[in-house]
Amino acid sequence: MTTATRPVPFLTACIRAMPRPRPVLAGRVLRYDGLHLETTGFPAEPGAVALVEGVAGRNTLAEVVGFKDGRNKLVMTEPGTPVVAGAWVRLRPDRQEVAVGDALLGRVIDAQGTPLDDRPAPLLAETWPLAGRPLNPLARCPVDRPFDCGVRVVNAALTMGEGQRVGIIAGSGVGKSVLIEMMARNAQADVVVLALIGERAREVGHMASRLMQGAAAERCCMVAVPADRSPLLRLRGVRRALAIAEWFRHTGRRVLLIIDSLTRVGHAQREIGLAMGEQPTAKGYPPSVIALIPSLLERAGPGLQGEGTITAICTVLADGDDTLADPVVDSARAILDGHMVLSRDQAQMGIYPAIDVTQSISRVMADVTDRAHQTAAQRFRKLIAAYQANQDLMLMGAYSPGQDKDLDDSIRLWPQLRAFIAQDPWEPVGLVASREALVTLCGDPQTLSDGVS
Repeated sequence: MTTATRPVPFLTACIRAMPRPRPVLAGRVLRYDGLHLETTGFPAEPGAVALVEGVAGRNTLAEVVGFKDGRNKLVMTEPGTPVVAGAWVRLRPDRQEVAVGDALLGRVIDAQGTPLDDRPAPLLAETWPLAGRPLNPLARCPVDRPFDCGVRVVNAALTMGEGQRVGIIAGSGVGKSVLIEMMARNAQADVVVLALIGERAREVGHMASRLMQGAAAERCCMVAVPADRSPLLRLRGVRRALAIAEWFRHTGRRVLLIIDSLTRVGHAQREIGLAMGEQPTAKGYPPSVIALIPSLLERAGPGLQGEGTITAICTVLADGDDTLADPVVDSARAILDGHMVLSRDQAQMGIYPAIDVTQSISRVMADVTDRAHQTAAQRFRKLIAAYQANQDLMLMGAYSPGQDKDLDDSIRLWPQLRAFIAQDPWEPVGLVASREALVTLCGDPQTLSDGVS
């Protein structure tokens, strides 16, 4: 049989058996503006990490964030790195997994997992996906146990649950950092994962010096990405912190995750989104910022049966103390299970923590407390609201006692109400003690025997 008369399947098999060239996992720089660069197209998915050839051997990493018209778009991890047109950009092995393990406790690392505490790199044998593992919402355990955060007014009037996600909403300079430091030090959790994203370098050092010492450090892991780092590293930092918290939850532990701040995470995504050509919407935020917030917050919460929980506390910076017009505040409040609003007026009066109970809420409090506790908390909120609403009237002398029983009670109890909110940062108050003090102040003392649910 001649070659011309051989069956077509034979030729097909020969072609399939021929070695095929591997795709080139590299490209060359076409455009660079100091942070974002475009390269010739090469096979890479968004999130992949590439090595960019810099001037004089100064190479740096970049992350693929998209591709268009046959070109890849990347964001540099070190803005301002000298790069020339035509430089090679080579795809690195998969970097979508992060190293995790108990050796992270007591350590301070950056977005790449590099130690910042001048100690050797921790020995970590396990990995976890940077983007997390999706969980079936119907298979998750319910939030039905109270969480002791060590802050009296929160334990009493805004009781949290294990696996709850709470926001701390405030302007600048009203005590957010002091409040999260109190919770990180005093909360009843097995592990504390603290993500300092976009904060001042001085504040990062201050927080590390106070929390990463002694017994507190034995259960704490800190991921720090200061404000001068690239937006890419700020996003990778919060995702790394979430991945670490998810692994500890997977091992059955109760995790307290603190993100400071969610607003600056949104700012990082805004920088990348606008550079990618997204159209700005409310206050200059592109749609990707609004989509990012729930994708991050939904990773926290309770795990599956037999796993632990992630109780998340996120600070949200309200521009100009306006908690209504800020799109990040509005989006976060819609997805969170509660929020605490810090009042500048209370801070100016010297009441710390400056939590405005009348504007704050815990959406799971009814599921983790008994009826006597809830009744006392409602009356506590009502008395504070009555005093604040009529404060100007009383100062003018236009109110006469006996006209409003609630207002009379609030005036009589105001020194005790104010003292109940205030707390020394170094003196934790447990959940049981907080409940008993609240019921004694605003409820029926006989209900103390009901106990905490």
